Amino acid sequence: MAAAVVLGGPAGWWRWHRRVRAARAAMVCSRAMASKTPVGFIGLGNMGNPMAKNLVKHGYPVIAYDVFPEACKEFQDLGAQVTDSPADVAERADRIITMLPSSPNAIEVYTGANGILKKVKKGSLLIDSSTIDPAVSKELAKAVEKMGAVFMDAPVSGGVGAARAGNLTFMVGGVEQEFDAAKELLTCMGSNVVYCGEVGTGQAAKICNNMLLAISMIGTAEAMNLGIRLGLDPKLLAKILNMSSGRCWSSDTYNPVPGVMEGVPSANNYQGGFGTTLMAKDLGLAQISATNTKTPVPLGSQAHQIYRMMCAKGYALKDFSAVFQFLREEETL
Repeated sequence: MAAAVVLGGPAGWWRWHRRVRAARAAMVCSRAMASKTPVGFIGLGNMGNPMAKNLVKHGYPVIAYDVFPEACKEFQDLGAQVTDSPADVAERADRIITMLPSSPNAIEVYTGANGILKKVKKGSLLIDSSTIDPAVSKELAKAVEKMGAVFMDAPVSGGVGAARAGNLTFMVGGVEQEFDAAKELLTCMGSNVVYCGEVGTGQAAKICNNMLLAISMIGTAEAMNLGIRLGLDPKLLAKILNMSSGRCWSSDTYNPVPGVMEGVPSANNYQGGFGTTLMAKDLGLAQISATNTKTPVPLGSQAHQIYRMMCAKGYALKDFSAVFQFLREEETL
């Protein structure tokens, strides 16, 4: 009753209630508009292209750059701004995602003559989804911090298919207080966004995952090849493996044997997907980390040698599941 008197009776209460609801709606709208400020995206290759497209689908204006201008044309047609350098991206956006092939590429994009740090604004959030040496991520974070900005490493798992579907897994390292700001963008491109710890821990998780992936892919290829030579139908063998204790992602989702599954690189002459060169690179990163931490990784070392041999024998541009084809050819030598 006292509240009704203060508010001028029931009619006054309803007027106050409508004003409050309107104010809250305005605040929500304001936050939504603020969250849809431009996002820079650098690196529009096999992974970066679908990732950036998912940002566009979620309503974010994208400011794009790629070292190959033809990679940007598609985004111009989608209404994105295209720039001439990473520095230009940093001048126009205070949230930037990079997706680059290697540590040297990342160093150049961030610290090069026309790099992000030349024009980065204080308070900017820089998210690197490349798979690079954790030590390089830490050095980049220091350089970014000196400019008053924030760096987070957020490598991905899931491959091109998951990138297209927006189902990537992001492994994030950096200042925990900035995780929610990063997650807002990353959830537009992935279904799992996991905070791993300080800068570099995202990369650590990624290279451990990819070392295991390489080992399991080689194991799957060896088992399938042996079964076929013993007279088993490959589809039947895959079915048995996938209902048994040998089941793994390489056998049930990304089988390396042509004709066993549709929609995977082995069904398309090993085109697309995750390149053998990139797998060899990631295994090299795992070897460096293993050496630095004095960690024995005998199977990881062997996997690294196998993928390096594949690169030397013409498989560099094929998907890493082509290890099955490589083993089949090796047995005839």
